[in-house]
Amino acid sequence: MKLWSDNWTNGDRIPARFAAGCLDESGGVRFSDNLNPHLAWSDVPASAKSMVLICHDFDVPGRSDDVNKPDREVPADLPRVDFFHWVLIDLPPRPMAIAEGEYSRGFVPGGKPGPHTLHGARHGLNDYTGWFATDARMRGEYFGYDGPFPPFNDSLVHHYVFTLYAVSIARMPLEGAFTGPQVRAALAGRVLAEATFSGTYSLNPRLAIPTL
Repeated sequence: MKLWSDNWTNGDRIPARFAAGCLDESGGVRFSDNLNPHLAWSDVPASAKSMVLICHDFDVPGRSDDVNKPDREVPADLPRVDFFHWVLIDLPPRPMAIAEGEYSRGFVPGGKPGPHTLHGARHGLNDYTGWFATDARMRGEYFGYDGPFPPFNDSLVHHYVFTLYAVSIARMPLEGAFTGPQVRAALAGRVLAEATFSGTYSLNPRLAIPTL
């Protein structure tokens, strides 16, 4: 199975319009266009009943002590954890494409609604749900796609991996507000094929500036 995008080449820097955050004119950060990228796939097994899409960042600092502090950088050797940006299940195998901006346009304080979404698919919660849990203005259930917004002082460029799974059942055995780890666990024994597509992103002015 193959997965690709017309928006950037596999492994390259993600354009800022697909991120939740970007650099502003003064060198600070602000919310960006937060468009979901175009994705397309091919060579799906004939027996596939549905598709599952997960996007995660595996470079998120495991501790928040140094995050977004202007007087220091997050150390490169700090333990890193997964942060889920998009969890989509029950997606029909065909048509074999997701259009740019089809599932997300703009960052919504409190989160976009879910779990039910286009084409009979369902969205899970992304990890902005936990990130904003103690923020009275921003907290809520963040369903669907919300793109990169890494710490502006991180010494690492972050990597974002889109993984598409062809699965053997039409409806995943999950209910309500499910999460990325729950989907990963439910995939066990049901994956017929998978493919990945990735990109990188940083908001650290010392590092390469993301393309617009």
